[in-house]
Amino acid sequence: MKKSIRNIAIMAHADAGKTTITEQFLFLGGQLKKPGNVDQGTAQTDNLPVERERGISVCSAHTSFQWDQTRINLADTPGHVDFSADVERIMRIPDGVILVISAVEGIQAHTETLWAALRQRHIPVMFFINKIDRVGADSESVIMSIEKELKVKPLSLQETSQEGGNDAGIRDLWSSEFIQDHLVERIVATDEALLNKYLEGEKLSFHELDEQLIHLVRSCEVFPLLFGAAKLGLGMEELLNAVVKYLPPPGGDPGKPLSALVYGIGHDKIMGKIAYVRLFNGTITNREVVFNATKQVEEKVTQVRRIFPGRFEDIGTAEAGDIAGISGLASASVGDLLGTGHERIPAEVKLRIPLLIVQIKAVNQKDYPALAEAMQELAAEDPSLEFEWLRDESELLVRIMGWIQMEVLERILADRFGIEAKFENPTVIYQETPSSASEGFVRYWMPKPCWAIMRFRIEPGERGSGVVYKSVVPVNNIQQKYQKEVERTIKSALKQGIKGWEVTDLKITLAEGEDHTVHTRAGDFVVATPMGIMDGLVNAGTTLLEPMIRFHINAPEDLLGVITSDITRIRGSFESPEMDNGRFTLSGIMPLATSLDFPVKLSSRSGGKARISTHFCGYRECTDEQGVIRPYKGISPLDTAKYILKARRAIQ
Repeated sequence: MKKSIRNIAIMAHADAGKTTITEQFLFLGGQLKKPGNVDQGTAQTDNLPVERERGISVCSAHTSFQWDQTRINLADTPGHVDFSADVERIMRIPDGVILVISAVEGIQAHTETLWAALRQRHIPVMFFINKIDRVGADSESVIMSIEKELKVKPLSLQETSQEGGNDAGIRDLWSSEFIQDHLVERIVATDEALLNKYLEGEKLSFHELDEQLIHLVRSCEVFPLLFGAAKLGLGMEELLNAVVKYLPPPGGDPGKPLSALVYGIGHDKIMGKIAYVRLFNGTITNREVVFNATKQVEEKVTQVRRIFPGRFEDIGTAEAGDIAGISGLASASVGDLLGTGHERIPAEVKLRIPLLIVQIKAVNQKDYPALAEAMQELAAEDPSLEFEWLRDESELLVRIMGWIQMEVLERILADRFGIEAKFENPTVIYQETPSSASEGFVRYWMPKPCWAIMRFRIEPGERGSGVVYKSVVPVNNIQQKYQKEVERTIKSALKQGIKGWEVTDLKITLAEGEDHTVHTRAGDFVVATPMGIMDGLVNAGTTLLEPMIRFHINAPEDLLGVITSDITRIRGSFESPEMDNGRFTLSGIMPLATSLDFPVKLSSRSGGKARISTHFCGYRECTDEQGVIRPYKGISPLDTAKYILKARRAIQ
C-alpha cells in the first residue's frame, strides 16, 4: 500500500504567524507536548540562538509529522525579505503551499512577491488569514485586498465571528451538513456536466461537489481560504484537514531511476554534513552509492534520516515523493541534482537578488583563515552569498539582501564557529554596460609555447538582456574545442569591467581568430579571452547601471507634498497618487543607493502613520558621479604582462 504524503511549505510576510502555525501543527501531530512560543523564544523550529532572541526565522525549518494517516513534510520559511534566497530554494520542494496573511496587516510587500513566484511555479495555494483575535482584525478588508492586489478571488470555506478578541470564532461554510449556495455556484460553473444538473434542479451531493473542488484546487483554478488564530489554536485542525484533503500528493515512481534535488545543507555533530533532499523518482537507501549529476561524482550514503524538531530518525530508505536528510554526500551543495532522470525537477524561481556587497573582517587577525573557511561553508549552504575570497588583497566579500541579514551572519559566525567578525563598507552593487559598439583584439603568442588570436565585436544590448554570445569563426580557423574554451570563459571575463563591476546587457561576437597547429595549447584561449574582452570594453567605454526599487507608499493626505519632495530629492519618480478616505497611495521608482534610509526617515517624518513596501525592479543607467567606480580586484587583463605571468602561474 502506497504511503500517503503531503509536502507543503508555509510562506508569508514577516510576523504573519508562520512559525506559530508550525508549532500548533507539530503539537496536534504528536511531535510536541505543547506548542512553543515565538515571543518567548521557545519555538522548536527556531533552532538558532539569533532566531530565539529576535523572534524571527532566518532560515527554513524542516520537520515531519503525522495527521489523519498522512505523513506531512513541512517547511517553515523565513518571512523577512533579507532571507528570500532561502525561500527560493524551498520553492522547488512543495506540492502545495499555505500562504499566511495577517488579519490586521493584510497584504504586504513580500506577500505579493511570494504570490507572483507561486503562480510562476503553478503551485496549489491555500490562503490562511491568521490573527483574527487581534485588535484591528478585519478579514473582509483582507479578502478585498487579496482580490485587488493579488488579482485572484479566493474561495472562503469559512466565515468569522467576533473578530478582534479572544472570543473570535470560525464557522464552516463547506461540509456535508452545510453548504453555502454561492460556493456551489462557483464550483458548478467550472464543469459543464455539474452545471447542467444544477440548472435542471437536480440535487448534487456534497461528495461530487467536493471532488470537483479537490480537482480545482490541485489544478490551481481555485484557491481556498480559511481563518484562524494560531496563538489560540483556533482553526488549526480545520487547516490540517484541508491540507490533507485539497493539496495534492507528490506523485513520482520509486521504480524509476533516481531523480532528486539537494535543496538545503545542515550539519550534525556526529554525522557531519546532512544534505536535505527531495526525491521526485527512485529511492535512496543506507549504504547505497548515489551519483551526483551536478558534481559528476559518486558517493556512498551513510544514513537516510527523517527530520523532527530537535531530533531525527534513521529510516533506512526514502522513496519518490518523500523528503529526507542524507549523510555521506560530502561534495553535495545546494541545488545539486542526484541520479540520472531529472525531467520532473522544477526550475529555479528568483524572488530577489542581493543588491549590497560587503567586506567581512575578523576582529582578531589570527582568525582570518578560520573566517574564510567558515564563509566557504556558509556559502555552500546559501549560494546567493556569492562569497569571494580575494587572496591577493586578503579580502572576503559577500553579497547580501540587507542590514538584518548582515547582523544575523555576524551572530552565526560567533555562535556556530566562535569567530568574532565585523562587516564593513557595504556598497550598492552596480553593473556596467558598453556605451557604444566596438572591437577588442588579442594576440597571445608570446612567450611561446602559446597561440591564441581573436577579434571580438562588442555591442550594447537591450536593458535586462544579459550576455548574448555567438561565434562566426569557422572551425578551420579555431578548432571547436578552443571555441568552447572561449564560450566557457566569457562569464568570468565579464565579472569585472573597466569600472570594477560586472558587465551585462551586451552582445559579444567572436568575429575572427586563429589557432596554431604547433604552438596552441589547451587553455591558451582561456587566458586570451579576458584580454580581448577587456580591450573591447576600453574601446567601447562603459556606462554604469544602478539598481532601482519600485515603491508603494500609503500615508495621510497632508504628507503628500513633503513625501513627493523627498522622493524627487533622491532622484526618484512617481505616478499620480490615488486618494482614498483621507489617505493617498503613491507608486514609483527610486535608486537604491539614495534610498537606503528612506523607510526610516519616512516613518519618522510621518510619526509611523506612513507605510512603504519596496521591491527590486531592475537596473537603470546613471552617471559616474551618481554611481561608484571601483579599482580592479586582482591583476587586470589590461596589464597584459603581469596578467599572463599570473595566468601561467609564474607569479603568485
